[in-house]
Amino acid sequence: MKLSELQTPDEVLEEEMVDPTFRREWERTALARAVALDVIRYRASHNLSQRGLAEVLGWKPAQVARLEQATHSPSVETLLHLARRLGLHFAVSIGPAEAPSGVRTRKSDVVQEINDGEGTRLLVTAG
Repeated sequence: MKLSELQTPDEVLEEEMVDPTFRREWERTALARAVALDVIRYRASHNLSQRGLAEVLGWKPAQVARLEQATHSPSVETLLHLARRLGLHFAVSIGPAEAPSGVRTRKSDVVQEINDGEGTRLLVTAG
């Protein structure tokens, strides 16, 4: 088989998404994959091994490896830690599937704003 005859990753994914079990797992791990990709990009751009990144984060190397495997969604605390230590930015919007994409938070919707003194802000919203 010629290289030009191989399917692209997008074509393979499109075929796999037909399977409802695969689709559910793909959707379940969406946040984990996005965070893992950001962490891997950071690590690569800073020429860090998993062990080196673990030192920066104050973690064990196994914790970095698990995060990069993207099998489980990271906690809010993990996202805050990554934002503080690495300067990464995460925006997570949680709401009903019917909510229009790109909805911006109105100041009146903010229930709690947490500024941790380290340059990290967490908005807790409802509405």
